[in-house]
Amino acid sequence: MSEQTEIRSTERPVPPKPAAPAKPDSAVIRDALGVGVAVGLSGFAFGVTSAGAGLSLLQTCALSLLVFTGASQFALVGALAAGGNPLTAAAGAFFLGVRNAFYGLRLSAVLGYRATVKPLAAHWVIDETTAVTLAQPDRRSARLGFTVTGLTLYALWNLTTFVGALGAGALGDTDAWGLDAASPAVFLALLAPMLRTAVERVAAGLAVVLVMVTLPLLPTGVPVLLSALAAPAVLVVQGSRERATKNRTATGEDRS
Repeated sequence: MSEQTEIRSTERPVPPKPAAPAKPDSAVIRDALGVGVAVGLSGFAFGVTSAGAGLSLLQTCALSLLVFTGASQFALVGALAAGGNPLTAAAGAFFLGVRNAFYGLRLSAVLGYRATVKPLAAHWVIDETTAVTLAQPDRRSARLGFTVTGLTLYALWNLTTFVGALGAGALGDTDAWGLDAASPAVFLALLAPMLRTAVERVAAGLAVVLVMVTLPLLPTGVPVLLSALAAPAVLVVQGSRERATKNRTATGEDRS
């Protein structure tokens, strides 16, 4: 008993791991403002494109105020400009916007808002607010990043949409400016730094290939939905390779 008591007394408890340092509010706000301003300015491109597609100033501004999903808005006016059926154009834009529902499922757990706040926050669940929110180390920073990004982007996007639609006539042929590419270009610039592993890069590359191949063949919005198949396809291949490697390793150990 004395030996056991002596051994126990010499044991030292393992110190807890230090918590990750909280991100300063100033850094969160700086990042959120940077994303909000950069993407919000591309609302001008949407305003010009929408006006060029034949939508009125009121219709263009209503889309930004009520829909507020940049890629879906561009898809809608792009289909209308190409002479597509309004119902088909709306359906394509709807399916393209479905991704925000999946973002919402993830952000609901991260932000932890009360039920009364969730319907209001849902209107700001888009690609950019999701990216900024998920990059934060704790809930407080996540809420701050989400709020600042959403508020900045919503205000600036609607303001520049109004300016773009109002001044579209002064630009002449809007197709010649290529402004409809501004929003996707900004999104790709935000996405690229997040592709850190080979699996992520391969999945992104395969998604691009699927979109480029099916874009001339399928209705607006469908190629983007098909591109989502890239992620499970890459994961299935990766899983098969890992299982094959484990089987070879196990077979080698059995022989030895």
